Amino acid sequence: QVQLVESGGGLVQAGGSLRLACAASGSIFGINAMAWYRQAPGRERGRVALISSGGSIDYVDSVRGRFTISRDNAKNTVYLQMNSLMPEDTAVYYCKAWVRTSATSAEYIYWGQGTQVTVTS
Repeated sequence: QVQLVESGGGLVQAGGSLRLACAASGSIFGINAMAWYRQAPGRERGRVALISSGGSIDYVDSVRGRFTISRDNAKNTVYLQMNSLMPEDTAVYYCKAWVRTSATSAEYIYWGQGTQVTVTS
């Protein structure tokens, strides 16, 4: 079994910064892509940023230039540095990982439990 545990959420004023972290643990052979999603009240969950195993990165337009995704493969951890936060960034943030549990296993998707980010104006 694989677990993803997020940390770093909280309450911040507009213009402030937060850094989220998501650590994967358990029966991990390798992790392919890792990503951050968010879900605001009454809205669907949507992808914010993704980083591949090779380091390719993609952002949703609304956060490009303000958020930075990175990963530490030795720690099986993905980070999201969020700068210039705006009230519309308020949401529960989830991490997602595409994990192989052995050399011959298929790729499985795992989600974290979510961490609340609230940005006040």
